[in-house]
Amino acid sequence: MKPRRRTAARALAALLLMAGVLGGSGLWWLGEARHGPIDAERYMAVNPSAEMLGRDGAPLYAYLNEGDHWSFPRDLDAVSHHLLNAAVAAEDQRFRRHAGVDPRAVVRAAAQNVWRGGVASGASTLTMQVVKLHGDVPLTFGDKARQAIKALRLETRLTKDDILWAYVNSAPYGRNLTGVEAASRRYFGKSASQLTLSEAALLAGLPKAPGRLDPIAAPHEALNRRGYVLGRMLAAGFIDEGAYRRAMAAPLGVRWHPHPAHAPHLAMMLRDEARERGAVTTTLDRRLQGRAETLARVHAARQGPGVTNAAVIVIDVAAGEILARVGSQDFFDTPGGGQVDLCRAPRSPGSALKPFTFAVAMEENLLYPSEILMDGVLDYGQYRPINFDGRYRGALTAELALRQSLNVPSVAILERVGYASVQEKLQALDLTTLTLPASAYGLGLTLGNAETRLDELAAAYGVLAALGEQRPLRVVQGDGGPAPVERRFSPGVARAIYNMLEQPLPGELRDQRLTSVSSGRRVAWKTGTSTGLRDAWAFVFNQHYVVGVWMGNNDGSPSANLVGGEAALPLAAAVFRELPARSGRSWPPESPYLRAVEVCARSGLPAGQWCGATRTAKIPREQYLNRRCGVHGPAGAAPILARATVTAADTERAASERWPGSARRWNLADIAVPRGAAAGRRTALEITNPPGGAVFVLTGEPGGDRIRLRASRDGEEELHWYLNGRYKGRSARGEPLYLSLEAGEHALTCMTSSGETDTVEFEVARN
Repeated sequence: MKPRRRTAARALAALLLMAGVLGGSGLWWLGEARHGPIDAERYMAVNPSAEMLGRDGAPLYAYLNEGDHWSFPRDLDAVSHHLLNAAVAAEDQRFRRHAGVDPRAVVRAAAQNVWRGGVASGASTLTMQVVKLHGDVPLTFGDKARQAIKALRLETRLTKDDILWAYVNSAPYGRNLTGVEAASRRYFGKSASQLTLSEAALLAGLPKAPGRLDPIAAPHEALNRRGYVLGRMLAAGFIDEGAYRRAMAAPLGVRWHPHPAHAPHLAMMLRDEARERGAVTTTLDRRLQGRAETLARVHAARQGPGVTNAAVIVIDVAAGEILARVGSQDFFDTPGGGQVDLCRAPRSPGSALKPFTFAVAMEENLLYPSEILMDGVLDYGQYRPINFDGRYRGALTAELALRQSLNVPSVAILERVGYASVQEKLQALDLTTLTLPASAYGLGLTLGNAETRLDELAAAYGVLAALGEQRPLRVVQGDGGPAPVERRFSPGVARAIYNMLEQPLPGELRDQRLTSVSSGRRVAWKTGTSTGLRDAWAFVFNQHYVVGVWMGNNDGSPSANLVGGEAALPLAAAVFRELPARSGRSWPPESPYLRAVEVCARSGLPAGQWCGATRTAKIPREQYLNRRCGVHGPAGAAPILARATVTAADTERAASERWPGSARRWNLADIAVPRGAAAGRRTALEITNPPGGAVFVLTGEPGGDRIRLRASRDGEEELHWYLNGRYKGRSARGEPLYLSLEAGEHALTCMTSSGETDTVEFEVARN
């Protein structure tokens, strides 16, 4: 038999076979009771790529599916109607009118094949193609018949929309793209819902031969195929002549668009959850995340070769949510590995811990913002802290000492409070890296000789921004109920920190000098520079937002450019300026959080009876005036401090000024406040337990070595207790305070809100 006749015979056999299918399918169809119903779910199944979404539902990161394909199934109403019409016009014009196999198409295809002596036309419907896409690939005429019969059976289980959905979400579109959404994103950088007519026609033509018609590798072939599809749409009545001509004239418009890959470090953390759920919705703001990533790359490059990496985090204070998170300036191209997440990597924070030292001191009534501190030589023998610039400023207020980030006053305050108390507070703020005993950090804790994480330290600044309230940070929406709120600082103390850290944001870095530029919003900020110039930090906040920045090198190598104020702060300021304005206060009012008190003009402490010149200062409302000016006393009195000078501060009485001789023991307060005449009208304040001179012996039994503190004013008012000068807590009606005993000699002071005090001494001995 000649080849042409052999081909014609095969084509005729195919025609007869398909006719047999059409004629005998009823018997096979009715035989489903014997073979069981077709598994329709199998043909609706897709293997989706998991996604990480932003707070608005827009994709931020896409993961390859288990077959290393990109696949993003979408409902039909999320796909352009042009694409749906183009798919029907190109592949199956009678899709809505046949039952899975189109008899007219079979006859037409067979006739064309016989006439042309070869396979010139197929008769596959969209339903048959769905069957084929899910593994039923016809290799012989018998396979083709079985495919057709499955298509007929499938149409009894699924609607036409179900079948069309399965096709547009399972069809191959070239490369490793499955489904129209993945193709639309790759080739046009947009969702399938936004496809124009010309774009839809191009994509609808690709499943015919996705490799040969690749629009990037073979644009000419793809353009010809698009014209064919548009012609079919015109013939089918889906478009008119004008739309056809405009679409034919449109440029191909195809280029490679990457799938979204924002916040890759977070995406890696959420990968398993995203794959399990299909998609995970985060609290990240898509626009802000993109800007933060860009700014991190730009500012890291500005620092020169000595600085290679940057990390950024942005927090919504009121909601306790992360709005942007940049783990490194380039996930794929950062020296030392861009995959290292510097939002979580422990690094030395430098002076960024100082605000918490000052806050703890105010919380324990051991410091007022107006109090005069000494910035001078501070010598502990083998340890002598110095300021970053090596200079000393002399006497200045605590507010200025913190704002200027001076090391000497900060260490002196830490010594006054006790590094164990500060570490305990930092641990309560969920700084998980402070795992060593407090003595291992010592007085260097406030200067950053510990390690902290950017995300945790930014959350701690969020507590200050929220006026002392702590909310656990969230980055995934829908995780549990409302975040529990814990109070870590009193509102007044946190509000005082606002004043102490308020400064204009710096402008861009020009000639290695910062220029102050108003952002239009009041902000507070603090920087940090680690010892050896290895890490630069900055935190900017108000009541709405916290921006935290780290800059440095993954391997910890130093650079002269790694100074917090010169490297990290300009980046933090640039990110902060990207934050949208919000309704409501961004800066807390002073009232009701602060109150005005009369302080000595010389010491900055609440004025005593011997203070001449005074001024008004604002202190946290919760603070008590237990520490009054100890600089001034009656003329001729023995100096209680280091040196004395006599002045005529008061015309009616002479007073002496007594100042410490060095910063080592600088404390201008006198806690022994005499009871005033007003106190005589009430029960005299007297500590009744422990009694003065008592000796306690430790038992070592659990709960056995503690006593309840009592005073004569119990039940009358709130009382505050100090042990050896350190605040231990308060007692009130129905709220007793217990003291755990420790071996040694102790002085216990009880104080009322008006400043009345009583002190007893007692001893605790070991058994």
